[in-house]
Amino acid sequence: MGKKVKKESEPFSKDVFDPLPIESKTAATAVLMLSSPEEEVLAKACEAIHKFAEKGDENKTSLMCLGAIEPLSRLISHEDKTVRRNAVVALGVMASNNEVKKCLKKLDVIPAVISKLSPEENVVVHEFATLCLTSLSVDFCYKVQIFEHKGLEPLIQLLSSPDPDVKKNSVECIFNLVQDFQNRAAVQQLNGLPPLLELLRSEFPVIQQLALRTIENITTDSETRVAFRNVQGFDRILEILGTKEFSDLHEEALKVISNCLEDSESMQLIQTMGGLEQLLQFVGTSTLPEAQANAVKAIARMAQSGENRKNLHERNVEKTLTDLLMQENESVRTAACQAVATVSKNLSSRDTFRSLDAIKPIVQLLNSEGSELRMAAAEALSGLTNDNNLNAHAIHDAEGDKLLVQQLRDSCMGAAVYAASVLTNMASQEELRRSILAHEAMPALVELLHSTDNNILISATKNKLFFCLRNVGGLSPLVQLLKSINAEIRRNVSWAISVCANDEITALELCNLALQKLLDSNLSLKYSLTGHLSASDITTDGFYDPGQIRMSHQVPTLEEISKQVVNKHRATIAVTGKPLDQFITKEPDDCKQDSPTETTASSVLSSKRSSKTPSKMKGKGNKEDEKRKDEDEYKPQPEMVVDEAWSLPYDAAFHNLVKEAVESISPFQDVVKMYTALAMLVCDAMGGQVEPEKLHDFLWELHISELKFEACSNIVLIGKIKKGTYFHRALLYKVLADRIGLSCSLIRGEYNRAWNEIFITSPKKTYGYSQPECYIIDLMHQPGNLMKSNSPAALAYHTI
Repeated sequence: MGKKVKKESEPFSKDVFDPLPIESKTAATAVLMLSSPEEEVLAKACEAIHKFAEKGDENKTSLMCLGAIEPLSRLISHEDKTVRRNAVVALGVMASNNEVKKCLKKLDVIPAVISKLSPEENVVVHEFATLCLTSLSVDFCYKVQIFEHKGLEPLIQLLSSPDPDVKKNSVECIFNLVQDFQNRAAVQQLNGLPPLLELLRSEFPVIQQLALRTIENITTDSETRVAFRNVQGFDRILEILGTKEFSDLHEEALKVISNCLEDSESMQLIQTMGGLEQLLQFVGTSTLPEAQANAVKAIARMAQSGENRKNLHERNVEKTLTDLLMQENESVRTAACQAVATVSKNLSSRDTFRSLDAIKPIVQLLNSEGSELRMAAAEALSGLTNDNNLNAHAIHDAEGDKLLVQQLRDSCMGAAVYAASVLTNMASQEELRRSILAHEAMPALVELLHSTDNNILISATKNKLFFCLRNVGGLSPLVQLLKSINAEIRRNVSWAISVCANDEITALELCNLALQKLLDSNLSLKYSLTGHLSASDITTDGFYDPGQIRMSHQVPTLEEISKQVVNKHRATIAVTGKPLDQFITKEPDDCKQDSPTETTASSVLSSKRSSKTPSKMKGKGNKEDEKRKDEDEYKPQPEMVVDEAWSLPYDAAFHNLVKEAVESISPFQDVVKMYTALAMLVCDAMGGQVEPEKLHDFLWELHISELKFEACSNIVLIGKIKKGTYFHRALLYKVLADRIGLSCSLIRGEYNRAWNEIFITSPKKTYGYSQPECYIIDLMHQPGNLMKSNSPAALAYHTI
């Protein structure tokens, strides 16, 4: 053998980089590798990120903070299949994190992910692309994007994928999407019902559940229900209901049937297929409360039709529902009560329920803790008592009238509405009406009249107990409802008032209410006739006090008073604070004023004159008139009032008093100081402090007469009065208080006396707060002095 020669090693190419095995122990390095130009490095980096992200949400957040989302969003569209697959897997895992979802919104990743649903991609890409869309489709913003980029169609196609994970992700994503109405219709248009129904045969319960929940959602759309019938969807649903092994699907299956019962065609089809008998049998045999409740809801939905109610009655549905009232489960009893209310629209069913002794357990449910159950029980009783006096007596025998009155005060509006309806049905019988009234139903009904809910008001105003309203102060709120914008409420109230008016005393009170409303709209008339203005009666410009006038006499308007010849009678005190530029002054011919700028009521009335004086006189007299007319045309004419409507002249003194009150009194924080300061202001404005023994020297009558003569009018502006007695000062105090937000009343006494009442709350006591106390404030003798109402000092102030 020849000698072995050592083989020489081949030299490496100078331009080739030797392979470098990389071992990284930090996620940051893997994220940096996502920017590598080498496909093998990219694939390994994506795989490492995927494995790291699977370990928990914290890892996903840290990867996002390291900047992994943006390069992964690019790599899902990489040319290399391995890189593309691993990037999709990594992004699909990370998309479940909320922070990652927010980050992806800025990258517009949806079109790229949807493109990975194409048949050319492998199953792994489909699985994680659908997983990514499932996580994102919970957000409404992503729902819109998926719809706009036509992502629903490939998702529906993937429902037929051989891979169960792809199916599960696809149907879950579709379920999320159909929460939005436009996607519901789109599923039917893209022929999505057949593959969804096929998924009901899946061996995986989670896929069955998701498919059934999706079908339940989309069958709320009318066109989808038509398509559902056409693809024999009911066959599959009824098959599920008849299979005990599918008990976990029964609840959703019943919801689908309930949706479809919206259509009469679907209802007829279910009956033809024996669905009604199956439902009734299911209700009696099912051991799942929620499934039972949904079955009863489906029956109630069917009972909306008169023909169906007849069929249900023939199948003894009343016995089935009565048995359910004894169930312990609240949702079952609630559904049963609601079904009773609907089934009771059939006249025969009402009597059947009474013969089965179903009314007593329903009455007892009014004591339930759950508000929904109480409302359903009241609804059932409302249906049972509609035109059925025997059922009304059965409720009374079960002591239901007391419980129904309690429901009127229930915080649950629905319970109050139905309870009022039952009481209305019962009140048509005198014996039951007396029992209802004995349980203090009227105060509870009056409380309902203050509600802002139209349904409650409609139900409450239908009641036949309103003839007793006057005894509980209910007439006023009832009359107020005549102003409701709801036509049915107005109609009910009109009927109720007509019923009330049959009682003589009630009719008289209604007349008094009407009179009070009229007086409230004219405070001058109110004060003149009644001698009292409350704190809620807020005076405004144009208010006037012509003095006490009897009810049988007419109260003249200010304009009528202004046209009267100045007389010796009591002056009419008027209030106005309108700006000066709203009026145009003119000096009257028959009563010259000292000041050319002063305006009077008579001057305003006489300012509108004709520029021509027609005359039928002949001869010299006629020529002299024409000559005088020609001369007048060259004389300066006084300014004419453009508006012929009469109005009060400007009261500059009162305007200044209002301004002073706002500036000097409003800043006070202590309300007592405000009342006292205003009293001092009024006293100073009207002649100052007057000692009781010197009242005879306070010549206010002469001063008022002078004002009337100067104004050539029986109207005196309140700001002009510089010497005012009790009733002048009390009126000024009231109108100023109204303008600065102080609360006080105005009361007229006898012999030119008037006073103001105010309510003041004393400081906090040891236990609780004291009640506000009524005081009279002194404006004459000790300005600002507060006297307790009915005290000797107060009585001395307003009496002689």
